[in-house]
Amino acid sequence: MKSILRKVYWTLVFYGFDARKFLKANRNKKNDWFNTDLEEFKKQKGTDSTFSIASLYPILTDKYDQGGIMTGHYFHQDLYVARLINLALPIKHLDIGSRTDGFIAHVASYREIELIDIRDINSNVKNIIFRKANLMELPPDLVNYCDSISSLHAIEHFGLGRYNDPIDYWGYLKAIDNITKILKDGGCFYFSVPIGPQRIEFNAHRVFSVCYLISILSKNFDIKSFSYVNDNGDFFENVELTKDNVTSNFGCRNGCGIFTLIKK
Repeated sequence: MKSILRKVYWTLVFYGFDARKFLKANRNKKNDWFNTDLEEFKKQKGTDSTFSIASLYPILTDKYDQGGIMTGHYFHQDLYVARLINLALPIKHLDIGSRTDGFIAHVASYREIELIDIRDINSNVKNIIFRKANLMELPPDLVNYCDSISSLHAIEHFGLGRYNDPIDYWGYLKAIDNITKILKDGGCFYFSVPIGPQRIEFNAHRVFSVCYLISILSKNFDIKSFSYVNDNGDFFENVELTKDNVTSNFGCRNGCGIFTLIKK
C-alpha cells in the first residue's frame, strides 16, 4: 500500500500538485489564524495610504516551520564536497551536471569552476565557465583535461531522457568511463548518486546498491572516503565500508552515497 501511495504522490507532483503541502496547509483549524491576522492588520492600517492591500496571497505552511532546512541529499553533499575542494586546492576543477544553485554556487564563491551540462544555461556569473555537452559522448579535447572533477546527483539520470538526453540504458557507465578519461592520473573524483536496493524508477533516476558502485568504481579508482545521507536526510561523514554496511546499503532505500575517489 505504501508503495502505491508513493507512486500516486509522485505522479501528482510531476503534474504540479503536491498533496503533502495541500494536506499540511489544511490539516487542522490552526490556519484560522490567517483571517484573524488579516483583520488585525487591516485594523492597524486604518486609513493609511502608504501601502494598499492588493489581492490576497495566503502562505499557510511557513508559520510553524523551522527557520530553514538543513537536511537532505543536496544540502549535505553540496556543502561537504565544496568544503573538500576548498581544502584540496586543485589546479582545474570541472563539474558534470551538479546543481547550480547549490554545489556550483558554493564552489564559485571562492574559486573558478567549469560546468558541463546537456541543457542550456544562460548566465554570466563570475567564476562559472559553462559548456554544453553530452558526457555520454566524450568531446576529444577533454581527454586528460583536469586534476579534479565532480558529479553530484547527476549520473543516475544519464540516458533516461528526463533532461532531453538520448535514451541509453548504459548511459551511466558511459559517463563514468568518460569522466575517467577526463581526469588525470592521481586526480580526484567527487561522486554521488542515490543508494539503496538497486532499481530504475523511470524516468526519474536510477538507485544504485553500494556493492555495485564499489565494483564498477574500483576498476579505475581507489576509494579515499565514503560518506552518505540516510533516508531521514541525516549526514554521516567518512564511514567504514564494512561488509555488513555495504550489503545493507547502510540501511538506506533512498539514501545518497558520496565517494571521494582517486584515479589509479
